[in-house]
Amino acid sequence: MSVSLSRYLVEQQRERGAITPELRLLLEVVARACKGISHSVNKGALGGVLGSAGSENVQGEVQKKLDLIANEVLIEANEWGGHLAAMASEEMETIHLIPNRYPQGEYLLLFDPLDGSSNIDVNVSIGTIFSVLKKPEGGAGVSEADFLQPGTQQVAAGYCVYGPQTTFVLTVGDGVSMFTLDREQGSFVLTQENVRIPKDTKEFAINMSNMRHWDSPVKRYIDECLMGSEGPRGKDFNMRWIASMVADVHRILTRGGVFLYPWDKREPGKPGKLRLMYEANPMSWLVEQAGGAATNGRERILNIQPKTLHERVSVVLGSKNEVDLVTKYHLGS
Repeated sequence: MSVSLSRYLVEQQRERGAITPELRLLLEVVARACKGISHSVNKGALGGVLGSAGSENVQGEVQKKLDLIANEVLIEANEWGGHLAAMASEEMETIHLIPNRYPQGEYLLLFDPLDGSSNIDVNVSIGTIFSVLKKPEGGAGVSEADFLQPGTQQVAAGYCVYGPQTTFVLTVGDGVSMFTLDREQGSFVLTQENVRIPKDTKEFAINMSNMRHWDSPVKRYIDECLMGSEGPRGKDFNMRWIASMVADVHRILTRGGVFLYPWDKREPGKPGKLRLMYEANPMSWLVEQAGGAATNGRERILNIQPKTLHERVSVVLGSKNEVDLVTKYHLGS
């Protein structure tokens, strides 16, 4: 018998005590919002949702129409449920407080509403990434400081990839499970439990066009991969790069691999390109829960204490032995 996401969450709450009733309801709302975003993504040009919105987000990146639609869907779906104290989005400069007319909850929701949006117009897989934290106790109201918790404090994290299938991937600290959207039923159905990433791999994902800007440990690692079976690694590697973190991480969770988005010399003052709170923390927890590893080249990403809401970070994640090697090269330099 197929197990729906709702039933899976009820069992996580009732039998395992892994989540509270409020967190269960919050995750159901997030999944429902992802269904709505999936519907807009699938309509594409028919829904008039392709192309630029003619605006920039807080990072100075040009926003796509679907970036704004996805952001709005997530806010509207989540603000009235009574499970949240506040939200934060990669597309918004500051936090979004729950309006006074709705009850306040004890959780904080962070999201990248549409990751990989450069791929929207060319019909390549994109996705939504989310992370849930608990609001610190004792303080009245909500501030940005309440969100600045290391990734180890997450109580749930996941993503939804909009590809040939729409797949919702989730961890509540009890392994990683995948759910596929059954469009006939209109519900997410459990299709894989206890996802595991192989410790070894022959596949890496990195944007090779930036090679001339990399730091020496990254260059050394990729050079050795490219030498193949004749080189020090003694095996031939394949390269993959989709330019959508959701799609690249989904491939790693499905069959292994290593994903690198390192610091580079073009913007030496920035520790990396990806956002710690909206992308690196949730993805790192998912990868670790599946037996992989995630570092910024030197330390475990989940241990990093965030200083700002839109903080950036270098990311190396995936099959444990490869991540450990890249990290060793950084620490040795």
